[in-house]
Amino acid sequence: MRFRVSTFFGTPHWPTVALTYALGASGGLAAKAAHLPLPMLLGSLLAVGAAAIGGFRPMGHLPQAPQKLRMIVIPVIGVAIGGSARPEILAEAAAWIPSLAALCLFIPFVHYGGYRLLVATGQTDRRTAFYGTAPGGLVETVQMGEEAGADIQMLAMLQFLRLIITIVFVPLAFTWMEGHAVGSAGGARVAGAALHAADVGILAVCAVVGAVIGLRLKLPAGHVLGPIVLSGAAHVAGLTQAVPPGWMIAAAQVVIGTSLGVRFAGMPKGRILVALRLALMNAVLTIGTAVGFAFAVAPVTGEPVRAVFLAFAPGGLVEMGLIALSLKMSILYVTAHHLLRIILAVSFVRAFGRRVG
Repeated sequence: MRFRVSTFFGTPHWPTVALTYALGASGGLAAKAAHLPLPMLLGSLLAVGAAAIGGFRPMGHLPQAPQKLRMIVIPVIGVAIGGSARPEILAEAAAWIPSLAALCLFIPFVHYGGYRLLVATGQTDRRTAFYGTAPGGLVETVQMGEEAGADIQMLAMLQFLRLIITIVFVPLAFTWMEGHAVGSAGGARVAGAALHAADVGILAVCAVVGAVIGLRLKLPAGHVLGPIVLSGAAHVAGLTQAVPPGWMIAAAQVVIGTSLGVRFAGMPKGRILVALRLALMNAVLTIGTAVGFAFAVAPVTGEPVRAVFLAFAPGGLVEMGLIALSLKMSILYVTAHHLLRIILAVSFVRAFGRRVG
C-alpha cells in the first residue's frame, strides 16, 4: 500500500501536507465568517498562498499539497454542475449559438491585445508574453511555451496569476452587484433531491467513470467534463435528481484552493511582483473586454448580462462553474462556453506560437 500511495502522490512530507490543508480549511472558515464570496475556495487559497509567499515552513517544510489530490476531488464539482441539467436544456442550447460565435472573436482579440500590452512594457520577452497571455489552457500553454523557449518561471506565474486574479475578482464583483456574498453558505449550493443509497452509487459512477473517459479521450478539462456529461445525462434521463451534499462541495473547494495556494511556495518575491503587475494589466484588458461583450451579446442570447460575462471571464472552468452554482445561473450555458474557450485558446496558441520570435 505504501508503494502504491507513493507511486500516485509522490513522496511529500505528509505531516506538512496535513498542516497545509488544516491551514486551508481554517482560511476557508475565516472567510465564511467574514461573509466573503466563495469562502471555502478563496479563503483557503489566500491563507495558503500568503503562507507560501511569506516563507512559512510548517515542520521545516514549505506548504505542500499533492496536486493529484485536486484531480481526485474535481469530479465532485463536475457531478454537481451536471446535476443542473434538465430535459429542456437541448431546446435552450440553440439560443447559445450567437454567444459561442462571439467567443470565437473574443479569444483571439484579448489574446493579441494582452500580448501586445505585455511586450510594450519591456519586462518580458515576446515568447513569454504570447504564451503567458493565452486566456485558457493553463497546463497546455505552459507546456508549449516551455518547448518554444519561453521563460518558464515567468510564464507559469503569468498563467497562474491570470487564473487567481479572475477567481478573486469575479466573485467580489458579483458580491458587489448582488449586494450579498456569493455562495456565502459553504461556497456554492445546488438544489437537489434527498440523497439515497442508489443516488450515491449513480453519482459515484458518474464521477469515476466520467473522469476516466474524459482523460482517456484527452478531452479539454477531461477530469471535470466527463463527470459533467455523465451526471447531466443521468439527471436528464431521470435516473437521479440528487447532487453531492454541501459539505462535500465545500471540502472539494478547500482542496482546490489549497492546491492553488501552494504554487507560490519557493517563488522569488521580486519576480512574483513583476508577474503580478503584468498579470493585472492583462486582467484589466481581458475582464473589461468580457464586460463589453456581455452587454453586446446578452440581448441576442436571452441570457442575463451577468451570465454572459461569467461565460466569457477567463477563469477556471471549475471555479466559474462554482460561481454559476451559487447564483443559480444556467450552469451548462457557462460550462459550454468555458469548454470552447479552452479549445480556442489552445488552438490559437498552436496556430500562431511558432510565428512569435
